Amino acid sequence: MAEERRAAGPAGSDRAERADAARNRAAVLRATERLLAEGDGARVSLDRVAALAGVGKGTVFRRFGSRAGLLQALLEERSRELRDAVSHGPPPLGPGAPAGRRLHAFLDGLGAIAETNAILFSAHEQACADDKYSDPSFRFWHEHLGSLLAAERPDLDADFLAHGLLALFDGALIRHVTPPDDPRYFTRSVQQMATALLARPAGRP
Repeated sequence: MAEERRAAGPAGSDRAERADAARNRAAVLRATERLLAEGDGARVSLDRVAALAGVGKGTVFRRFGSRAGLLQALLEERSRELRDAVSHGPPPLGPGAPAGRRLHAFLDGLGAIAETNAILFSAHEQACADDKYSDPSFRFWHEHLGSLLAAERPDLDADFLAHGLLALFDGALIRHVTPPDDPRYFTRSVQQMATALLARPAGRP
């Protein structure tokens, strides 16, 4: 029995450590959200986040590595539902619908995230400027858009067009163009641009 207790002890400790780590991660991300809501990305620092979350700065650093890593993690959390829907959900977001319909559904979903997280998008853009194109969320969005554009218009440079569409998802631009009485204006405009990009010239198959 003593040996069983000794064997069970470390496993129980590991579970407790994992639970603590999950709680700390959630607390850090919620603290980051609060700081973003209070102003802009400039307020987000590892020191402020740690103090607000009630954890040590070392905990934040070990988990996220940097301010950029922290904002990347928050953006990934905010967009995880969209990623899951694209990969495994029903059409038109998920597999099974024509590429054009999937493209507009994806832009609608991504636009909704951007419109409600414009400050996060701005802060993420600034913090991750040097390695934006290797960010996990951006890579997924770009790959998905590129595949849909290529399916619709194989005669165009789908990789470049995907970059062009994603460049529109700029937090400052979203806030600038969105009128108070029309919160989905940005998304509709991006969808209209995508429709224009995909339109085939008259007389071409």
